[in-house]
Formats: sequence, structure tokens, C-alpha cells
Amino acid sequence: MATLHRQNTVVRCATSPRSRPSAPRRAVVVAAAVAGLLAGTPVVAGAAPAPAASEQAALAEQVEQIEAQVKAAEEQLQRMTVEAEAAADAALVARAQLAHGQAEAERTAAEFAAAQAAVAEAEDDIAELGREAYMGADNRYGDLEMVLDATSPTELLQQAATMEVIGDHRADRLREFLVVEARVEAADRAAQAAVAELDGLARAADEAERAANDHLARAQADYDARAAEKARLDEELRKAGERMLAAQGAADAAAAWNARQAQQQQALASASGTSGMPTAGRVTSCYGPRWGTMHQGVDIAAPIGTPIYVPEDGVVLQAGAASGFGQAVYVQHGDGQITLYGHVNQFFVGAGQVVQAGDHIADVGNKGQSTGPHLHFEVHKGGLYASRVNPMPWLQSHGISLGGAC
Repeated sequence: MATLHRQNTVVRCATSPRSRPSAPRRAVVVAAAVAGLLAGTPVVAGAAPAPAASEQAALAEQVEQIEAQVKAAEEQLQRMTVEAEAAADAALVARAQLAHGQAEAERTAAEFAAAQAAVAEAEDDIAELGREAYMGADNRYGDLEMVLDATSPTELLQQAATMEVIGDHRADRLREFLVVEARVEAADRAAQAAVAELDGLARAADEAERAANDHLARAQADYDARAAEKARLDEELRKAGERMLAAQGAADAAAAWNARQAQQQQALASASGTSGMPTAGRVTSCYGPRWGTMHQGVDIAAPIGTPIYVPEDGVVLQAGAASGFGQAVYVQHGDGQITLYGHVNQFFVGAGQVVQAGDHIADVGNKGQSTGPHLHFEVHKGGLYASRVNPMPWLQSHGISLGGAC
């Protein structure tokens, strides 16, 4: 009996809870292993249990909140860019009006000079008319005295109308003189008005440019602060995202987060990107009223140095320094419309150069009244800054799509 008691003792020790898992615990381990295999995450014997679902949900919620903050920061930066462009826009319009005024002043000055020359020629003609009247007076001294004593061609015509002193041909010559005289007076008034308007336009252009520069100086400091805040949020988002993915069982959380961000950027580019547009990037602002200002073009965000291509054949009107845009390229196309490429970092074309669709004309930059690297694209009708229109119809007529972004 003693031996049997020892065997039973050994058996009890072998089946003791300290040496072998209980049935309920074995079921938990098996279930965890099955769940891990189904999720693609192997369960290692003795590994720490995965975070609870509530912890994963909390991390996911934190990521979502930070993403919302990042999006709000991006929108604020876009708003500042649009406002800066609107301030610069007034300066650009004022400069264009000044250039138009200068051309008009030159035209009226030339017309005035031509009118003065015509008057001098007409005066010589009138003197000849007087000589002819004298030579052919036929002793009609009273009539001749009237012709010679007239103080002006107008007076001569008025007096001659009641007396048969001059013939039809001479009368026509006098009337032509009166027309020329009226023309020179009108040209003189127009030239004086053009000069006065030119002075006003020059003052307006200077004031608009100062206002644009002041706005940029104020906005730039605020933009830098907000850009720094966005960078901080981006870093916070990265860390929270890696913690979330690690909690979900990712073997390399950093690599998994980078892949996730790349997929999101690709999705954004597909949804709001471009096809055949001047540069590859993400559309951030469309044409039309935005934040209380009028945005005159389409903004495409892209890193500095991203190539800009002209989408249609044309001739370069201007390329270089441009108030507000820092540097810009203007191309006139066969339909007469002009496309503008603003804030460029550098350009590779010059005025008068013929370009073909697909030519690399410039690179994306952050010049002028700009609060972030992007391309500002506009379409002008009827001349530079005469009428800026929504670029979408022009783009669509040339087979260019914004992917539904505008």
C-alpha cells in the first residue's frame, strides 16, 4: 500500500497546475495563435501579449486628431499664400495700367507732333492762298483788303461766305485747315490728359507695390511660425503613427508608416493632381473667390526645382522679374490668349522666343509674394492683365485635366 501511495503522489505531481497549463488557458493560447496567423502576425511562444483593442483604438484616435491639426495648418498656409497673391495682384494690375498709360501718352504725344506739323503745312497753304487772292484781285481792293486783314482762317471763311472772294477750291483748302487746327487742339488736350493720368498711375503703382511688399513682410513671419508648427505636428504625427502600427503588430513600424504616408500622397495626387498640366504637383487653390479675396489663377504645390512645361505652342512675351511674382514667364498662344507662370525659381526662355508644347520653360519656385513653393498659373484674354479668366476652359480645350480638383 505504501508503494501505491508513492505512485499516486508522483502522478499527482505530474498533473499539478504548476507544471502544465489548465484546459482554459490552453484554449486562450490556441485562440491567440489562430488569430495571429489570420492577421499575418506570428505569435512567438512566451512573447508579451498584444495591446488591448482599447489601447489600439486610443492610438488610432490620437493619429486621427493630429492629422486633422496638420490639415488645418496646411489650409491656413494655403490661405496666407492666396492672400499674399491677392495683395501682389493689385500691384501687378497697377503696373500693367501704368505701362498702358505710358504707351497711350507716347501715342498722343506723337499724334500731337503730327498735328502740329500739319498745322504748319496748312498755314503755309493759307499764306499761298493770300498771295493768290492778291494776284487775282482784279482791282477789287475792298475784297482783297478783307482777305489780307483777316486775323484767322476762321474769320476769313466767315467773311468770304458773304462775298465772292475765294473759289470753291480755295474754300476747301481753308476748311481743311480748320479741321487740322481742331485736330491739333484735341491732340494737345489728349496729350495733357495722358500726362496727368500717367502721373496718377505711377503713384498708384508705387503705392500698390509698397502695400504688397508690406503685406508679404507681415505674412512671412506668420507663415514661418505656422510652417514651424506644422513641422512639429508632422513629427508628432509620425511618432503617434508608428506607435499605432507597432501596436497593430507591424514588424517595422517606421517603414510601415512611411509606406502608409506614401500611399496617402499618391491618392491625393490622383484625386487632385494634374494630367498634362504645366507642372507635376497637387492643386491647392482654384480660380475664384477664396477667403474674401479673388484668386485669379490655379496654384499647384510642388517642391522647388520641379520642371514647368508650356502646354501649348506660343511666343514668349516676357520672362524675368515680375512685381508680385518675383519672377514669371508670359507666353502668348495662337488663339491670342496669354498664359502666366508665376513664382518661378529660374526660367530658360526669353522674350520673343518661340516655344512648343512640352518645352521646359522654368522651374517651380517660391519667389515674390509667395508663402510656399508652388506654381501660380493664369490665363489672360485681350492682352496682358486686360481680362483674367478661369483657366479651366482653356486647359480643357487643350485636353488638360486637373483630375476634378477645380
